[in-house]
Amino acid sequence: MNTNNYKKFLSILIIGFVGILLFSSCANKEVVDACLEGQTYGFWGGLLHGIIAPFDLIAMLFRDDVTVYAQNNNGAWYAFGFIIGSGGWGILGSKGASNKKRRRNK
Repeated sequence: MNTNNYKKFLSILIIGFVGILLFSSCANKEVVDACLEGQTYGFWGGLLHGIIAPFDLIAMLFRDDVTVYAQNNNGAWYAFGFIIGSGGWGILGSKGASNKKRRRNK
């Protein structure tokens, strides 16, 4: 890498980092105490929420009370279930795509 290119890249990186740091300090503090009452969602809740996530994304466009990710969750197990549930959509799509590639190669 050329020295001038390296200095330019480093200066852009530093300016970008300072900009992100500066603008992130402008964020409002959200009060979520009301969201943390009631049922705490675990692995199975995360799995269900991951499966219905595409529908929740569409519903979020029309309603303010719909969220994709439950705020009142138990942490890692909920996140693990959510990732497995939302990853199922990608696995199903990738299986079909790989079958089409195999058919073309034959």
